[in-house]
Amino acid sequence: MRKTIVHMDLDTFFVSCERLLDSRLNNRPVLIGGTSDRGVVAACSYEARVYGIHSAMPMKMARLLCPDAVVIRGDSGTYSKFSNMVTEIVKERSPIFEKSSIDEFYIDITGMDRFVQTSYLWSKELRETILKETHLPISFGLSTSKTVSKVGTGEAKPNNHIEIPEGNEMPFLAPLSIKKIPMVGDKTYHKLRSMGVEKIRTVQEMPMELMERVLGKNGAVIWKKAQGIDNTPVVAWSERKSISSERTFEKDTTDIVKLRSLLVAMAENLSYQLRKGNKLTACVTLKIRYSDFQTYTKQKRISYTSLDHTLIAVVLDLFDKVYERRVLIRLIGVRFSNLVGGTYQIRLFEDSEKLIKLYQAMDHVRNRYGQNAVKRAIAMGSKNIGGMNPFNGQAPIIPAHRRE
Repeated sequence: MRKTIVHMDLDTFFVSCERLLDSRLNNRPVLIGGTSDRGVVAACSYEARVYGIHSAMPMKMARLLCPDAVVIRGDSGTYSKFSNMVTEIVKERSPIFEKSSIDEFYIDITGMDRFVQTSYLWSKELRETILKETHLPISFGLSTSKTVSKVGTGEAKPNNHIEIPEGNEMPFLAPLSIKKIPMVGDKTYHKLRSMGVEKIRTVQEMPMELMERVLGKNGAVIWKKAQGIDNTPVVAWSERKSISSERTFEKDTTDIVKLRSLLVAMAENLSYQLRKGNKLTACVTLKIRYSDFQTYTKQKRISYTSLDHTLIAVVLDLFDKVYERRVLIRLIGVRFSNLVGGTYQIRLFEDSEKLIKLYQAMDHVRNRYGQNAVKRAIAMGSKNIGGMNPFNGQAPIIPAHRRE
């Protein structure tokens, strides 16, 4: 049986949330992100896009392109609240769904035709329910795979829907830009354009071996997606509330330099895992267990973030406040909780474009060469910390609990 996959995406989600809170923003160009000249655009309305504005653009440039735009700092807590409202509706009505980001959902409704009139009508009813109960515009694409459904959603926007029937995947994709295929970023796009490849149709007509020779394994994946072939399953979604790392020492210690080095390494690793899992934290907890097994914890609520330098500072500050006994320590640990989902858009609320590019560069190196490829100097003395990303699929959270 061929799969039936729905991809739903909340349109200009951050902007839509702000407009629900303030109707004066309706039909006006709206920019959300860092409000200083050094800030960047996290999201923008369709009215702003006609001026050539897009996410990740420096805010200073966006203001020059559209001086009349309303600039809003944005509040990830508010957006998470609205996102959770939609999630509850999807969860209540869907057999199996995957929340891929704060504003995107994949729903596997394979076999639903046995219980409803058609899968398309079921999807339309779900969309109408979301519109009615949240007043947030949302679009969807319905097809036989994640890739085609996601592309379909993009073509259906704004605030609309589309069905790509089985057998029509290739004709639907053919006239579209190659950049429409998920995982084709700017670098890959420019490489394909240099080869004269502009439309998906061209890739469909190319031998897979040629794509693989030019782009490696990714070339074969892109070729398959261009044919409408994508067997990636919808992974059942379960929200994780926290992520943590602990270390029990082989020999109890009071070596402050060693302890602080280890805490920095833990915070650095957990921050990277947050970013890789598209998560932000709003609560940091430090844990100390002394040689007499007395355990102390202290936590601090913070603004949503996943940036190393912010979280490391909080962790070290908590350690200075908790470590008062000056006796041997048996175990230390760090936990990030009150997690919310989000893509790079949320992290763009940070004011410094230079800082964002630095984190993107560091994460690129870690993704390619391993999470320990880039470390702060203070953390170099600690043994490797971390393992698999706890936000991948159904994998359980496995703390980096090792003996040193």
